[in-house]
Amino acid sequence: MDAQTLVENAKALGPSLRERAHQTELDRQVPEASIKELHEAGLFRALQPKRFGGDELPPTAFYEATTEIAAACGSTGWVCGVVGVHPWQLALFPEETQKEVWGEDPSTLVSSSYAPTGIVEPVDGGYRLRGRWSFSSGCGHCDWVFLGGIVVKDGIPDHVTFLVPSSDYVIDDVWHVTGLSGTGSNDIVIEDAFVPDRRAQPTASGIGGAGVHDNPIYQLPFASVFANAITAATIGIAVGAVDAYREHTRERIRASYGEKAAADPFAQVRLAEACGELDGARLQQKHNMDELLELAKAGQPLTEEVRGRVRRDQVRGSRAAMQAADRVFESAGGRAIFLHNPIQRAWRDVHAANVHAINDTERGLMIYGAPALGGTVPMGSML
Repeated sequence: MDAQTLVENAKALGPSLRERAHQTELDRQVPEASIKELHEAGLFRALQPKRFGGDELPPTAFYEATTEIAAACGSTGWVCGVVGVHPWQLALFPEETQKEVWGEDPSTLVSSSYAPTGIVEPVDGGYRLRGRWSFSSGCGHCDWVFLGGIVVKDGIPDHVTFLVPSSDYVIDDVWHVTGLSGTGSNDIVIEDAFVPDRRAQPTASGIGGAGVHDNPIYQLPFASVFANAITAATIGIAVGAVDAYREHTRERIRASYGEKAAADPFAQVRLAEACGELDGARLQQKHNMDELLELAKAGQPLTEEVRGRVRRDQVRGSRAAMQAADRVFESAGGRAIFLHNPIQRAWRDVHAANVHAINDTERGLMIYGAPALGGTVPMGSML
C-alpha cells in the first residue's frame, strides 16, 4: 500500500465511524467493527516492517490518515494513533522479540502505558514487574502491552519500555471519564511477571532498529514519532469539531435575533481562524517530520535543535487544535451542548487529549527554549 491509498482508505471510513461515534462513547471502547475496519484499511500496518506484513510508510502518511479517522470519531482516531504507532516501536526491538509477537499473526496489536508507575526489579536474565499502569488506550483489543519503568544502571536512571503479553496481566475497567470516553484506556495490573532482556529496551534509544530493518523510518527518535501520533489524533478531533460546526452553522437560525448564523461575520471570522490554526499545525507537522526523515535517509545527525523543534511544534499543534475547537464551540450556540451534537463531543475529546503528558505545552516548549538559551533539556523530558 502507498501513502495516498492509506489516506484515501481512512477518509472512506468516515461515514461508518461517525455513525458509531455516539455509541462508541457510551460503550467506553472502540467497537470491534471499527477495529476490523482499521485493520482492513491498513492503519495498523502502515508503520509495521514489511518483513512482518507491514507497509513501512513514512510517518507523515500515518499521521494524515490518523487525522482523518479522528475527524470522524475522536476516540477511534486516538486508539488508531496510539496503537497504530506501536508497530514502529516494536520494530526497534530484537528480531526474536518481533517474531514472538508477529510470527503467527502479523495483525497482533500492542497497547501501552509509559508512565513508570509500577515496580521494576532487575533479576538474572531480565526483570520482574508488578504494579499498576494507567491510561492504556485500546488495551481491550490488544494481546501485548508496552509498559514504562525506571532502571538504574551505573547510578544513572533510564526509562525502559517493557513488552508484556496479555497472559501476564489483567485489565481493570476504570475508564469512566468526560473526554475520549470511547478509548477504553483502562489500567494494566500485574501481580508478578518476568520480562526477559529481549523484551526490554531503553525508550529513547537512538537507532534501536539498526541491523533489523533498513528503512530509515526506524532511525527516527521515539519522542518525535510517538508524540506526533498523539498530535495527529488531537488535530483530527478538532478538524471534526470544525467540520461539524460548519454544517451546523449553515443550517442554524439564531432564535434570539431571527437571522441566519451563517451570515454572522463573527461566525465567519471564528471559522476562518480555526481552519487557519489547524492548517498551520498540519503543515508544520509534515514539514518537521519530512525533514527528520530526509536527514535519516542521508545518514545525517538528528541534532538536538531539530528534535527540539519537532517537539516544540508538536505541542503547539495540539494546543492549536484545542484553541480551534474552543473557537467554534463558543460560537455554536446552545444546541451544541446536547449530547447528540458532535461538536460538544469533539470539544470534550480535544480537551482530554491535551492533558496527555506528551501534550504538556510548557514542557514541550522548554525542550526547545532551554537549549536555545544555553541551558539543557529539562530532566525527564522526551526528546
